[in-house]
Amino acid sequence: MEQLKHLENRDLGNNCCPVMKTPLSNECCWLVKKFCLSALFFAFHSSFAEDSETQFSEKAVPIIKDGETQVAPRFKDSDMWIRHDLWVETDFDSDGDGKKDRMHVDVTRPRQTETEGLKVPVIYNSSPYFAGTAKPVHDFMWDPRQELGEDPLKRRKAPSAKRKGERPIISKGHVKDWVPRGFAVVHSSSPGTGLSQGCPTVGGDNESHAPKAVIDWLNGRAMGYTTVDGLEPVTSCWSTGKVGMIGTSYNGTLCLAAATTGVDGLEAIIPVAPNTSYYHYYRSNGLVRSPGGYMGEDIDVLYDFINSGDPNKREYCNANVRDKDMASGIDRVTGDYNSFWAGRDYLNDLEPVKAAVLMSHAFNDWNVMPEHSNRIYQALKEKGVPLQVYYHQGGHGGLPPIKLMNRWFTRYLHGFENNVEKDARAWIVREGEDRNEPKPYEDYPNPAASPVTFKLIAGAPEMGKLTIARNSNQGTETVVDNFSFSGSALAQADWTEHRLMYLTEKLTEAVHLSGTPRITIKLASNKPTANLSIWLVSLPWNGNKNAKITDNIITRGWADPQNHRSLTESEPLVPGRFYDMTFDLQPDDQVIPVGQQIGLMIMSSDREFTLRPDPGTELVIDLDETSIQLPLVGGAKAFAKAVTKKASKKKVKSKKTTSSTVSNSVSYVVKDTDRGELHYANANGEAVLKVISSDDKVVFDGPINTKKQKAKVPREAMQWYEEVSRKIKK
Repeated sequence: MEQLKHLENRDLGNNCCPVMKTPLSNECCWLVKKFCLSALFFAFHSSFAEDSETQFSEKAVPIIKDGETQVAPRFKDSDMWIRHDLWVETDFDSDGDGKKDRMHVDVTRPRQTETEGLKVPVIYNSSPYFAGTAKPVHDFMWDPRQELGEDPLKRRKAPSAKRKGERPIISKGHVKDWVPRGFAVVHSSSPGTGLSQGCPTVGGDNESHAPKAVIDWLNGRAMGYTTVDGLEPVTSCWSTGKVGMIGTSYNGTLCLAAATTGVDGLEAIIPVAPNTSYYHYYRSNGLVRSPGGYMGEDIDVLYDFINSGDPNKREYCNANVRDKDMASGIDRVTGDYNSFWAGRDYLNDLEPVKAAVLMSHAFNDWNVMPEHSNRIYQALKEKGVPLQVYYHQGGHGGLPPIKLMNRWFTRYLHGFENNVEKDARAWIVREGEDRNEPKPYEDYPNPAASPVTFKLIAGAPEMGKLTIARNSNQGTETVVDNFSFSGSALAQADWTEHRLMYLTEKLTEAVHLSGTPRITIKLASNKPTANLSIWLVSLPWNGNKNAKITDNIITRGWADPQNHRSLTESEPLVPGRFYDMTFDLQPDDQVIPVGQQIGLMIMSSDREFTLRPDPGTELVIDLDETSIQLPLVGGAKAFAKAVTKKASKKKVKSKKTTSSTVSNSVSYVVKDTDRGELHYANANGEAVLKVISSDDKVVFDGPINTKKQKAKVPREAMQWYEEVSRKIKK
């Protein structure tokens, strides 16, 4: 019966696309043996389909209500969907066989596209991952344990990727969301992966032109075939030609890659956590830096990871792509930006883009970092294409809420005027909130944010100060490199020579950072090469297992001091000579709560991200010539207010209270020797509560504006807060 269903999904019947039947030569013997059973099955199914359709007097059409495409009863039965696969011919030959490469494509669409002549728009997802990857990936990474500026040790050989999956289905991703709403969903394996021909190039031009060819086929401009090497054509008469692409990570990259071709018919894209520059993915301001969680990964590792295509073509692809183009271009010695990396930077290819873009990313994504989306989002503003951005506070991946995506696709694939272009341009999930409940903002960064410059006051090897007041004659302080210590351990250390830490005063009002911090640093090294790592942290550090991802690290950045003049040409450092360097940290939008201190941490190697040279390199920092700009909502005035000690208006009595003061309605702190500390702040109508137990553990830290939020507060903590609130009201 399973085999019959498989065949039924391939048999498309008599219609405007009669050539879409897939040859079944491999099953001929089986069909002969089971002819009678097959005939009975199809007769029954055809009768059932006819009976099902005749009960409706009108043809099925998508339903649009309140500006969104709704799930339609006649589209939601997955047993009535049509599934088939094909190969689309491209305009390139990347595997050197003298023939144009063909991409493997699958289609899932409502049956009414066959029985009623319904034409539907398409949601399209392309990926190098669908057909499987080489594992375990950590076995063939580069070894980060090496001296800077030296040739790396040879990388271990990667195992062959084993192809997975069965025709006609490449992937089931996005099908349940969109086919019941009357869209077709199309998938394709990118070049050199799965049953797609060609070579994987990881950002090469063929990865842009492959999805373009699929979109051309959906518009009748390119040829599709029933087999990888046959000539029996497949058409897409069921398609309106309106295509929206969606995908996460590498799949999101391919959305943008297709858009950079300017292909007609690609009306909208939703790239989620897209890698928009392979240089920015594997390097940072001249520094060799791994993506978070994948220490030692580089672009050639990713090539081996996704190379699941035709084994007969791997020798050619390995020799010409990995061992020639990549080996000569990646430069793990200097980390400089060059033509190889420029050719894999989509910021350089935005001129043809005309598709409406809904960008999605996370501010705490340390794999594909948030700069990837932000750099494209800011550039596309200048082009005037329809544009929105969705940010959440989590890690890698995370689609926008279905409502945002639905409005986007309804507007640009159906052409329905739902005024989505008049919606908020930026949607940001606040700390601790549900990802499906983003807060609307005029734009990102917040237009009310302005850069505030902070200067450093000496304090090493303990904690120095970070202040908006200029303090001269601070001299120099030295940090000694030692990759053995993690950044989180150094941030929590009271005394260490392996990091420099500068703290603001404790916040008495919440501070909203929105935008890209920028550091200017003057330093000298005792060696010709050095790592430079910057963390912006929120202290005291919350070491609890249930700590939120936003509790401790605000943002981070890395740079190679050898690139202080140029990203394309590094120069060895003269030991003892001071150099000036300015670079950006990762963009962020975060509210740092009452009771915290903002900390600037300067270290050399970052155990989680950088190469790991022998310990001992010394970086000397000129404090008077070093500063950091933080984009703060309300600017310097708001920050000055946030660190101003509040005048006590009422005393709150509490059992064995050692220090108990209440200011105005904005914030207060209550300390109790038995209970601990209770911090409350209400800024612009947004209330935040933080409760610390008597043994210095954070019991709760988050907003308490709704019933749902208050329900998350531990019972005893809420009782204490309510007691204090009642006393204040009296």
